[in-house]
Amino acid sequence: MSEIRIASRYAKSLLDLTVEKNTLEATKNDIDLFLKVCEENRDFVLLLKNPIVQSGKKSAIIKSIFEGKVSDLTLAFFAIIARKGREAFLPEIAGSFIAQYNEFKGIIKAEVTTTFSLTPELKKEVEKVVKEISGKNVDLTEIVDKDIIGGFIIKVGDRQIDDTVSSKLNVLRREMTQNQYIKQI
Repeated sequence: MSEIRIASRYAKSLLDLTVEKNTLEATKNDIDLFLKVCEENRDFVLLLKNPIVQSGKKSAIIKSIFEGKVSDLTLAFFAIIARKGREAFLPEIAGSFIAQYNEFKGIIKAEVTTTFSLTPELKKEVEKVVKEISGKNVDLTEIVDKDIIGGFIIKVGDRQIDDTVSSKLNVLRREMTQNQYIKQI
């Protein structure tokens, strides 16, 4: 079975269970913590994916790291995944859970890139525009990139709005390199 299908099925099971138990927000926070640990500690992810280390040992390590920091339900879920020998897929399962959580809550991820940090008023305005475009609540990520010279880039799903000075200069450069003039004799 493919990695995506495995992650999706386990994430869906966890989402359904947490909705049923009314612990969705707590579990989402737990999964955010797990993803943060995975992001900050490459060795942890490599351990999870290592086929030489036994599942029981991985389960004990996961328990020692997250016990007292996540809910009992999340810890039990991690234990079940390890017992099934699927602990290598935990980062993908967590990512799939967040995607399904966002879909369930009607949240869309958006990314805005500018040359400066957005003020709270400007950030609210961008969120408002994205909400009008998508019809969903917005989880906005802000990126500062001095290379775009000026303007902004907004990415929402697979759509991108590029209104930067550097992109306009590139268009102008392409137009100038095409010789559209005919020499008159």
